[in-house]
Amino acid sequence: MYKIFRFKSLTSTQDKAKEFSKKGLSDIVVVAGVQTKGIGRFKRKWHSGKGGLWMSILLKPKSIKNSQYLTFIAAISVAESIQKISKLKTNIKWPNDVHYKRKKLCGILTDGIFGKDNFIAVGIGLNVNQNKFPREISNTATSLNLIKHRAFSIKKLLDEITNKFFYLYENYYIKNKLEYILNSWKKYSDTIGKNVIVATRTKKIYGKAIGIDKNCNLLLRQKKRRITKIIEGDITVRH
Repeated sequence: MYKIFRFKSLTSTQDKAKEFSKKGLSDIVVVAGVQTKGIGRFKRKWHSGKGGLWMSILLKPKSIKNSQYLTFIAAISVAESIQKISKLKTNIKWPNDVHYKRKKLCGILTDGIFGKDNFIAVGIGLNVNQNKFPREISNTATSLNLIKHRAFSIKKLLDEITNKFFYLYENYYIKNKLEYILNSWKKYSDTIGKNVIVATRTKKIYGKAIGIDKNCNLLLRQKKRRITKIIEGDITVRH
């Protein structure tokens, strides 16, 4: 079983999860009404005012070897929960964004916390009831409210996502049934089979996304049929 800790405002739920890890806690969910310093991948600012679901799941798996699968589990849990509660079919963009018509609904950030004991914090930021966004992301972000023109219960979404996450974690991740997670993720992927541009920290790579390997890396077929393994980067689908 897991325990939920709720806060009106935090710098970020990831920060609070890391604090809790120092107390030896695990299998807990940290939720904030507002994050004042929400962070996305590559240390980007994550806009997380009122109206969204901002949460982190703190875990202490026996091995952190396959922790990248926890990002996939979070994305599957979000996509399935959105479909159940709002009847909206979303897609997952490798590795960690849940999109609707190429606009971002949710981002996921998985952090390792290393020390005497190792922990994993899986941060999930889902745009739920916002009806507008700051200008710099207004063309790339959306919310369930903007898509469906109605408000949604953040608590219901929280409960649904958390229950699905722990179901997959306990029945597949811990039992090392990783292929099931990979196949579930692929059902929602809108990256595989597409021509994409991958922006890494140092360069841009062009190719066709042809699959995912067992380490959750994206496989890209480039010119002369060379296969490149992408470990991290930002994906843009070429239309």
